[in-house]
Amino acid sequence: MASRFLENGNWEEMGVRSRVKILKTRNPKLLGKIMLALLLLFIIILFLPWRQTIPGRGNVTALRPEDRPQTVQNQIGGRIEHWAVREGQQVNKGDTILIISETSQSYFDPELPVRLQEQLAAKEGSEDAAAQKMAATTAQMNALRKGLTIKLSAAENKVRQAENYVSIDSADLVAVQRFYEIAKSRLARYEAGYQNGLFSLTDIESRRLKLQEDNAKVISQQNKLNNSIQSLRNARIDLDNIRAEYEQSLAKAQSDMSSAVSSRVSAQGEISKLRNEISNTNIRRGLYVVRAPQSGFVVKTLKAGIGENIKEGESIATLQPEAPMVAAEIYVDAMDVPLILNNSDVRLQFEGWPSVQFSGWPSVAVGTFAGKVSVIDLVSSEGGKYRLLVKPAVPVPENDQPWPKQLRQGSGVYGRVILRSVPLWYEIWRLLNGFPPSLKAEPAVQVGAK
Repeated sequence: MASRFLENGNWEEMGVRSRVKILKTRNPKLLGKIMLALLLLFIIILFLPWRQTIPGRGNVTALRPEDRPQTVQNQIGGRIEHWAVREGQQVNKGDTILIISETSQSYFDPELPVRLQEQLAAKEGSEDAAAQKMAATTAQMNALRKGLTIKLSAAENKVRQAENYVSIDSADLVAVQRFYEIAKSRLARYEAGYQNGLFSLTDIESRRLKLQEDNAKVISQQNKLNNSIQSLRNARIDLDNIRAEYEQSLAKAQSDMSSAVSSRVSAQGEISKLRNEISNTNIRRGLYVVRAPQSGFVVKTLKAGIGENIKEGESIATLQPEAPMVAAEIYVDAMDVPLILNNSDVRLQFEGWPSVQFSGWPSVAVGTFAGKVSVIDLVSSEGGKYRLLVKPAVPVPENDQPWPKQLRQGSGVYGRVILRSVPLWYEIWRLLNGFPPSLKAEPAVQVGAK
């Protein structure tokens, strides 16, 4: 019993000691103070200012299209004869990059410009001949007009003369017919007087002879009038013939004139074509040398070897322009695009430059660079994102650094478009609900980097 009591007493003593140790290490008052301090710290942090940003990722590019890498192309097909540059070499505008030779059979003749000049001279002679023919035809037409005027005047005079003859003969015929009627009346009176014994037979026979003579005169005058009428008709026919002959001759002259004009126009067309061909040949001969379109660096040659044929308009080398106006090309979500304005502040982080960036506190970021939004695309790119072009901030903000001169186009870049400042609790609530950043306006704040 005693030993059992002792064992129980030892266990009780050991339990008391354990309780004392546990209470000392897990004091509920100390734990409560720690939790309260953490809660107060969390509440204070929730009310700290938080700078809203819109993230975007992209590459370094050039702000102007002419500053971006380009391919140099040959304008004509040919055979590579000589490379005048090597990869990585700096070239100035107009420097020789490649020399090619002709591969088109139409331009093999080394005396082709001389041949074309000879053809041009021959065509110019044809044009002069056509011009001379036109002048001769014009003179012929003028002569025809003058001749027609004279002939028409003579023919019209003959017509008027024939008309006068017809009028005279008509009047004479009327007079002769009256004389004939008078002779008939006299003969009738003489025959009546002969019956009454007033006139002799000799007088009657004389009157009968006179009547026959007057009748003959009437017939003669009628024939003469008919001849005059026929002459008038012939004169009019001659007048019409003169006009018809003139029209025929004039039509032939006009046909010759048209042929001459056609020959001249055709010669002028051939001359223009030959001049164009001569100009194209001279320009083509100047295209055997491919030159640098602007100063820069030959990044890579796309063709190799000597004697290789290249087609017209084929890329032969990649050229990076010298001293480009560098910009950052970043892509942002479509939901955030309406919040971005031109000249919005941007903080950029370039690949290869160490940096520490805090999303909500850009003022304490290290190794980032300032930029301004220059271009906002009006249409989305692939993936539904919108492209922003960010240019360097000018002037450079205080306590900031200009963009590195060693930036190369195509390098990666991460940027954040700076928006307004809000409490941290608001930003957490916005993110949990998937809301876009705030649209409320705020005076612009210049954000620098250490």
